[in-house]
Amino acid sequence: MSAGKRVLLIVSGGIAAYKALELIRLLRRAGCAVTCVLTENGGQFVTPLSLQALSESKVYTDLFSLTDESEMGHIQLSRAADLLVVAPATANILAKMAAGLADDLASTVLLATDKPVLVAPAMNVRMWLHPATQANMKTLEQRGVQVVQPGEGAMACNEFGPGRLAEPPEILAAIESLLNPAPGPLSGRHALVTSGPTHEPIDPVRYLANRSSGRQGHAIAAALAALGARVTLVSGPVAIGDPPGVEVHRVETAEQMLAACRAALPADVAVFAAAVADWRVDHAAAQKIKKQPGAAPPALTLVPNPDILAAIAAPGAQRPRLVVGFAAETADLMANAQAKLTRKNADWIVANDVSPETGIMGGAENAVHILSAAGVESWPLLPKQAVADRLAGRIAEALSRD
Repeated sequence: MSAGKRVLLIVSGGIAAYKALELIRLLRRAGCAVTCVLTENGGQFVTPLSLQALSESKVYTDLFSLTDESEMGHIQLSRAADLLVVAPATANILAKMAAGLADDLASTVLLATDKPVLVAPAMNVRMWLHPATQANMKTLEQRGVQVVQPGEGAMACNEFGPGRLAEPPEILAAIESLLNPAPGPLSGRHALVTSGPTHEPIDPVRYLANRSSGRQGHAIAAALAALGARVTLVSGPVAIGDPPGVEVHRVETAEQMLAACRAALPADVAVFAAAVADWRVDHAAAQKIKKQPGAAPPALTLVPNPDILAAIAAPGAQRPRLVVGFAAETADLMANAQAKLTRKNADWIVANDVSPETGIMGGAENAVHILSAAGVESWPLLPKQAVADRLAGRIAEALSRD
């Protein structure tokens, strides 16, 4: 099933590097083309010649090779493969990945890639259990990096515990599942998601906005994509990365967001998680509004922005099968959310309390209530990715009843 797929295998330094040779043999038997990147420390345990003989392909070691870098070789390496695999993945290279460092060929390739990444950690048990390594692993997993967990057993350092590199057949199975994923419950479905704030200009340097970070909307887009959906994410200005496997359209204003949403239709489900500004300035100034000594502040005339949720949820041939809105409130949460559910013609409303003391607006966690015609379902305080995963699962269940 993996015949014709291309794997870029990064071999970092560690006694378990010898297992990379067996992994290459298994990948070649499965029909994969394998290209290897060997770190300087990895070269202390296995040789480029060994990797080249088994992969039947050139082995790359030097970021500053004149021949390769004349064609930006590290960029080509990062994009030419279907999957990047780091095996063994030492504590050092995992730390580099988490911090976004790029001081050698391997770390540069990993930072420059837009392809899926799989890591198979291998290190001393104390290094694996150290809070720094565990924090790095959590960061990488939140970014979509896949992990083959290390095994437990005796180590070369005569200690015992978790940290042993997974066996090559186990790593191969993980590779094959990523190269040939089973159809998810949302395969064949199109999901539209909005995220982040909107910026409504007052003049060329000032705007009306809110405190939305986009974390919840981006997490929902990633969760829907993980279930097999084709996802279009329409995002306002945010300072977070794009979710993997998602088509992203960046906008600034509410009017631009509505236009992008309409252009993305038809969709099976639309999730409106963006915190859209309710108003905009009637006429934004063409030049920066200057403060004049002794003069009164300028009077800003505000006009309503388009109601994106109501516009897309309106009855008609283009209406998605399932329309999910968000209600971010600071008072009378459930009453306001119920009124919004009816007024906007949504199927579900995800309600959350964003009072300043909750820390939810712009934070990493969320506590939500799902309102629908069936009633109210309340969830505890969860990481925003966990909220997204639960919501994506509910969406998949609802659409399966079509």
